[in-house]
Amino acid sequence: MNHLRLHLPPVGPSAAFFDLDKTVIAKSSALAFGRPFYRDGLISRRDMVQSAYAQLMFRLGGGSDEQAMARTRDYLAALCKGWRVEQVQQIVAETLDELINPYVYAEAATLIAEHQAAGRDVVLVSASGDEMVRPIGALLGITDIIATRMSIVDGRYSGEVEFYAAGPSKVVGVRELAAERGYNLADCYAYSDSSSDLPLLESVGHPSAVNPDRALRRAAVENGWPVLEFRHPIPLGRRLRDRPAVPVAAALGVGVGAAIGLAIYARHRRARTPA
Repeated sequence: MNHLRLHLPPVGPSAAFFDLDKTVIAKSSALAFGRPFYRDGLISRRDMVQSAYAQLMFRLGGGSDEQAMARTRDYLAALCKGWRVEQVQQIVAETLDELINPYVYAEAATLIAEHQAAGRDVVLVSASGDEMVRPIGALLGITDIIATRMSIVDGRYSGEVEFYAAGPSKVVGVRELAAERGYNLADCYAYSDSSSDLPLLESVGHPSAVNPDRALRRAAVENGWPVLEFRHPIPLGRRLRDRPAVPVAAALGVGVGAAIGLAIYARHRRARTPA
């Protein structure tokens, strides 16, 4: 198999914007913390089921319905009302290694590192709460975050949403950051798995669909966007241990659906080979 690399030449101030769920990690970041939230008494079992159902409906609907997004936002705001921010941060910190680290796509981590090596800022853009997304970013060496922000009063969530980073609102956050940093969005990259992020992908000069849903795959084909297939979640410790000796890996499908192998981690193959 021929091994290729994505060529990401350095340019002026620019960024690569990554959606989080099913793009960088192989699961939902918000739902991942449902069990420890339940264990610590923040949510009930019914809340866990309703949250999962709400997210499923949002994703199946492509997230393009503004009323659906508003309902999801309001539901989450009401669910979190009264929670102590410090408690949420502590739960995330204590369970991050178990619930998130093993599910980071190796291909995404490598692509992030390539963008950083090319001099681009890397930004995680997620509808999940800032208290969840920021530690995940730190796990990946990413400090720039665009995420949902809840209003906080006296150390507790007030039940109001300051910024809901979903659908077109993601573009608002991206454009604000671009204006602040001097990015030319035509030189920027974006990656997502969901058609709800079509506004985000359309806002940059270099969009790519990652593990796309049906609607996003169709849009990628129509627009000639690259389609990336990420399939290998590998814990960070193993990636760092093997990093000096291995080539980059990912799998790329182009708009028309022709698959081109980019690379699969040599470290992943070694890990699967019996000693």
